[in-house]
Amino acid sequence: MAEFKTRDGSPYTPLYLTDINAETCIGCGRCFKVCPQGVMALYGVNDEGEILGIVTDDDEDDFDGDLNRKIMKVEHAGACIGCNACARVCPKNCQTHVPADDLAA
Repeated sequence: MAEFKTRDGSPYTPLYLTDINAETCIGCGRCFKVCPQGVMALYGVNDEGEILGIVTDDDEDDFDGDLNRKIMKVEHAGACIGCNACARVCPKNCQTHVPADDLAA
């Protein structure tokens, strides 16, 4: 079991983001904005629920009219530091976080 501590020596267990439920995510971007590590990316989804690709701020592309909604996806899971900031701002509680000890190295 790994032992993590805060600066004052208090025990701390990082909770790493491993998944975002595409069915419940509303693509609001709150988690993306608070993530200090760039772990997530915003994706476009069509009417059938198929992922169309990454949506960027400077790209007004609606994927040739196929864009129905947007969702967040875990893009760089290995960059997650387990701060859990994303979970604190998610209005839909659609994220899965796993304690550091439960993840394979």
